[in-house]
Amino acid sequence: MGLVAVCSRSTSRCSYACIMVTMMLLHAYMPCEAHLSSTFYDKMCPNALNTIRTSIRTAVSSERRMAASLIRLHFHDCFVQGCDASILLDEAASATSERNALQNLRSARGYEVIEAAKSQVESICPGVVSCADILAVAARDASVAVGGPTWTVKLGRRDSTSASLSQAETDLPRFTDGLEKIISLFDNKGLSARDMVALSGSHTIGQAQCVTFRDRIYNNASDIDAGFASTRKRRCPTNDGNGNLAPLDLVTPNSFDNNYFKNLIQRKGLLESDQVLFSGGSTDSIVSEYSKSPATFNSDFASAMVKMGDIDPLTGSSGVIRKLCSSIN
Repeated sequence: MGLVAVCSRSTSRCSYACIMVTMMLLHAYMPCEAHLSSTFYDKMCPNALNTIRTSIRTAVSSERRMAASLIRLHFHDCFVQGCDASILLDEAASATSERNALQNLRSARGYEVIEAAKSQVESICPGVVSCADILAVAARDASVAVGGPTWTVKLGRRDSTSASLSQAETDLPRFTDGLEKIISLFDNKGLSARDMVALSGSHTIGQAQCVTFRDRIYNNASDIDAGFASTRKRRCPTNDGNGNLAPLDLVTPNSFDNNYFKNLIQRKGLLESDQVLFSGGSTDSIVSEYSKSPATFNSDFASAMVKMGDIDPLTGSSGVIRKLCSSIN
C-alpha cells in the first residue's frame, strides 16, 4: 500500500517504473498456482506409489473383475466435480452422495479397495496422500494388473468436502445413451470423440447386469448378432434376474485387449451405449482402427486416461486430505 501511494504521488517520469516495481512485488507475494506433478509425493511420501500398487494388485488377483470396477470408479469420479474423490463419500458423509445416482447405484464398486489402499498409505504417511490421487493411481495399476497399458499418473489432487448427486445424474453417461449424447458428455469435460472411444475400450474387461442390456438382446434389432443375443438370453430372462452378470467382452473377459472393438464390428456389443460406437456413425472409423491395432488403442487409452485425470482437480489450498475416503474429516 505504501509503495502504491508513493507511486500515485510520483512524477510522470518515474510513475511507470514505480508501477512496474509494485506489480513485481505484488506478484512475489501471490501464491503460485498449483499444478499436478508425477513427482508430487517423492519427498513427502516416497513409498506411496509402491504401497498403492501392492494393495491394488492384491485386490485384482483375488477378483479380476475389480480391475474394471476401479477404472470405472475413477472415470465416474472425474466426470462429477472433477477428480476429487467425491464419489467415495457415502450417505453418512453427504446427503447428496453420488453413490445413489442411477449410473452408480448397485453398479459402482471397489470403494473398499480404495479405502484399504488409503489405510495402508496412512500407516506410513498420515494425512499426506489424497483419496483422489489414490483412485487415479489405482486405475492405472488395475489396468496393468490385467495386461493393459501403463501411464504416468500426475499427482497433487486434493479431496472434496462435498458430493453432487444431481451432477452425477446429469453428467455421467447412461447405458441407453445414443452416440451424439455420449460425444457431448465427453466434450463437456474437454475430451474428444476419439478419447471417448478409447476410454470405452475399458469395456474389454468387466461385467454388466442383465437389467442394463435386457432391452438390447430382446428387441431383435438389426444391430445385434442373433447368436450373441441368444447366448446372453440364457442368463437374462425377460422378467427376472436383473442383477445377473454377463461379461462385456465374451471372448477375453479378464484380459485388457482390443477384442471389445472386434466385437462391435461383429454387432456383439453388450450395451446399447457400446454398439452405438459402431453403427454407421462418426466413430466407426476409430473402432475399425482400434480393432486392427492394439498398440494404437493402448496408446490412445493411456493418453485419454491422463487427460481425464486432469479434469478440474482441487490443488494447493483447495479441498482437504481426507483421513477416510468415505467421510469428511
